Amino acid sequence: MKGRFHALAEVDKRSKVYPVSQENPHSTHFAEDVFNLSTMEKVLPKEAYHNVLKAIGGKGKITPKNAEVIAVALKEWAMNKGATHFSHWFQPLTGLYAEKHDAFIDWDDHDRVIEKFSGKQLVQGEPDASSFPSGGLRSTWEARGYTGWDPASPPFIWKAGGGITLCIPSVFFSWTGQVLDTKIPLLRSDEKINHTLQRLLKLFKIPAEHVYSTLGLEQEYFVIDRALKDLRPDLSLAGRTVFGAPSPKGQELQDHYFGAVKTRVMNFMSAFETEAIKLGIPIKTRHNEVAPAQHEVAPVFERASRAIDHNILLMEVMRKVAAEKHLACLLHEKPFQGINGSGKHMNWSLSTDTGLNLLDPTDTPGSHLPFLLILTAILDGVHRHAALLRASIASLSNDCRLGGHEAPPAIISVYLGHELEELLESIEKSGLNAAKSSKGSYDLKLIHLPNLSKDTTDRNRTSPFAFTGNKFEFRALGSSASPAFSATVLNLALSESLSEMLDQIEKGLKGKKSLVEAVLPVLQSILKRSKAIRFAGDNYSQAWVKEAKKRGIPNIAKSIDAFEAMDEPSTQKLFNDVLTKEELNARFEVMEDTYSQSFNIEVNLMLDLFHTQILPACVRFQKTLAESVEACLNSGLKKAGVKHQIKRLEEVASLIEQGLEKAEELLNLRDKAMTLSGIKRGRMFSTKVMDKADDLRAVVDTLETLVDDDLWPLPKYRELLFSL
Repeated sequence: MKGRFHALAEVDKRSKVYPVSQENPHSTHFAEDVFNLSTMEKVLPKEAYHNVLKAIGGKGKITPKNAEVIAVALKEWAMNKGATHFSHWFQPLTGLYAEKHDAFIDWDDHDRVIEKFSGKQLVQGEPDASSFPSGGLRSTWEARGYTGWDPASPPFIWKAGGGITLCIPSVFFSWTGQVLDTKIPLLRSDEKINHTLQRLLKLFKIPAEHVYSTLGLEQEYFVIDRALKDLRPDLSLAGRTVFGAPSPKGQELQDHYFGAVKTRVMNFMSAFETEAIKLGIPIKTRHNEVAPAQHEVAPVFERASRAIDHNILLMEVMRKVAAEKHLACLLHEKPFQGINGSGKHMNWSLSTDTGLNLLDPTDTPGSHLPFLLILTAILDGVHRHAALLRASIASLSNDCRLGGHEAPPAIISVYLGHELEELLESIEKSGLNAAKSSKGSYDLKLIHLPNLSKDTTDRNRTSPFAFTGNKFEFRALGSSASPAFSATVLNLALSESLSEMLDQIEKGLKGKKSLVEAVLPVLQSILKRSKAIRFAGDNYSQAWVKEAKKRGIPNIAKSIDAFEAMDEPSTQKLFNDVLTKEELNARFEVMEDTYSQSFNIEVNLMLDLFHTQILPACVRFQKTLAESVEACLNSGLKKAGVKHQIKRLEEVASLIEQGLEKAEELLNLRDKAMTLSGIKRGRMFSTKVMDKADDLRAVVDTLETLVDDDLWPLPKYRELLFSL
């Protein structure tokens, strides 16, 4: 097809790239477009600045008087950066972000234009809430919603399309006070973490005024040329290819992971890193991932709410810069069938305002009681809420990768490593162990190399939730998802279990037990209760599927079945004071609706592409074959002389007929599914509709390998993945 080959010619022309300007190191322009504490300290009076510090530390609110002072300084700073508008930047239940821009300009009584930005405008906004997903919390006519500034996440300057806007990270709620975003539950869960862990720290006389969760989010993505992506309506509208035969070369040679980054991709990486650094996003690592055209970017750890804001902002920066470079950044979990999909590894830990990492085992983990209590509470929380954690990462797109040999299975388990596993076994049986950690070093018999340290345990890349030295890595989260809900569930699961453990310990202390005497039986009891969740083997194996069933660990293969965990009494209890039963149910309904509507979009794309692009190309090829066979027979050749050509013609004709049949059946099943509602609709999509969609794809992908390359309308995997 002309469009496809024209796009490939455009790819060749774009092979020349221009270096990204980096005259100065990143440190010189880090956060230059952020109204952070460093900037605030310079431009705010002491009273206003200390008010912000107290608000960030959870010790007070921004007063109306100081809000006015901050607003004036913020407006001047933003206008000096070229900003003409401001926006409350928030995260509704779409899982993305939303914004409404208002200009600074206003008019006085004499029709004179002035720039104006008040404390009230800084602190609170009023976007229309009726068109956002609410899961039935709000009717269409109930439109009033509010945004509220989150001082813990600093305002920033967003530059796009020639416009410059001051963005104010905010929460989002309805006129009735119901939570309509992902940030409020996260912030509330962090308050619970702080309250519970302060109890623990006081018990052990460890000084700290504030405890909070931290995240390091590893973002995987694909990069392809935009000209090719624009010829794939499925990539443009669904984020993934609904048809596509495997490339002759995929990831079989294992040569892409950590391989040399291609020039155009490096140019793209450098450009988006520079923008991210200016926005205060602490980018640290970049590299090729396993699949062709797949890559990863990772920042350093930050406070959870800010890390999530930065991740959502980073994804938008990547998409924007990719478009500027005539590239497309694909964040879908499974853009291409047959090769690895993308995840977002969520490295989760706990920190104090004094800089103490509470998940650091230290050199003597066996006698480090605070660490052991937190670790045990995490194991118990994951064990009790494994189904809810599965629900927290559930989506149609993530189902495409979970359970394959590229991502963790849908069975939630915990990997601790050899040393910690042995330690917990020992505590269960005989009590605490003061032995030092067994860290060693390597001798590679090369005299010129320095000593190379050895960690206490290997890494288990098949585990969905693995301890990796001083943090847990939750590897099941999808690449396009907001991490907010998963982080909220982890925070609450830990807080609930640890709070119950502390109740038992404090009861023991009242009975005149020593601290160790009060702690040890609680540890032993909870470790035994949660032991089933610990697994140190191959999570990909069928043996583990059988073992998990034996242990009673849920194996929820499809997201539509995982959503029901949102409606469990244990979930409602866990979310007490964080989300009401109605707010939880709303999220349940939004998840189901998003799942079904996403599936419906993919089916629409399949039918449209099949009937308007693929079928015409196949029919033309069939005609060419038929005319060729007829010409041979008319020239006097016997059928035996062209039997393989006749066989190919029959094969193509049969596949075309099968495709038409499968497409009609798919349309009928889709229409039937859309007459249903709720879980019934989602289940029909995930079973009957999915099976028929897979059947149609199998037919089309086979046709792609048979039809004349000049006739095939859609860019092929080999072109999409290997053209840069």
